[in-house]
Amino acid sequence: MFRFKAFRAIDEPELCEKFVIGHSQVLKQYGVTKVTSSNNDWVSNPFVYVVTVEHMESGEIVSGLRIHIAHKNYPLPMELAVSQVDHKIFDLVKKYSVEGAGEVSGLWNSKTISGYGVGAFLLIRAGISLATQLGLGSLLALVAEYTLKPSLQKGFEIEMGIGNSGTFFYPKLDLVATSIVMHDPKNLPMADDFEREVIFDLRNNPVQIKKEEGPKGEFLVHYDLIVANPNWRIDV
Repeated sequence: MFRFKAFRAIDEPELCEKFVIGHSQVLKQYGVTKVTSSNNDWVSNPFVYVVTVEHMESGEIVSGLRIHIAHKNYPLPMELAVSQVDHKIFDLVKKYSVEGAGEVSGLWNSKTISGYGVGAFLLIRAGISLATQLGLGSLLALVAEYTLKPSLQKGFEIEMGIGNSGTFFYPKLDLVATSIVMHDPKNLPMADDFEREVIFDLRNNPVQIKKEEGPKGEFLVHYDLIVANPNWRIDV
């Protein structure tokens, strides 16, 4: 069984440390040694929320993602990365942040659970489901090629206004990343019907045990997606 847990980063330093270790190990396996989404300053950022995936039999954190909320004092990982090649990212984020903008960032998946569909499918759904708890009007992301299609199925669109029609070579020259945006994470008008239904279920039932199915068959997931301190605006 896997346990998905959502929390504000500054509230769970031990879980954040496990996230950092797991993420860095995965990046090293792919030959990536420096990437803005792996900068560990986020552990003390009050505008960062996290979802970790724990393999409950071993107690190991095997996957995770973060949602960084746009704030003038805390640039998004996407801003730091994209601004190296396109400064229009700053105006883009500023526009979206009027209604509250979050970046889905730092998605990683341990090779030990490769093939379950935990990262690219279940974890992205869980992250999107948090948007209403956090009162976000839009979600942004910079995704790798293998997560682009499942992200589009969940209601993201390619953000054509930056880069080469939304694409960049990042974090290495032989890896292509695409900037994507979700304009309405509450209603998910661009999502596939199935994806919308599943995300709505996670939103309406954030604590549940559910049987999921991936390429390797069925497995149980304990979702614990209630964020204890969701009102980030009090710190703005």
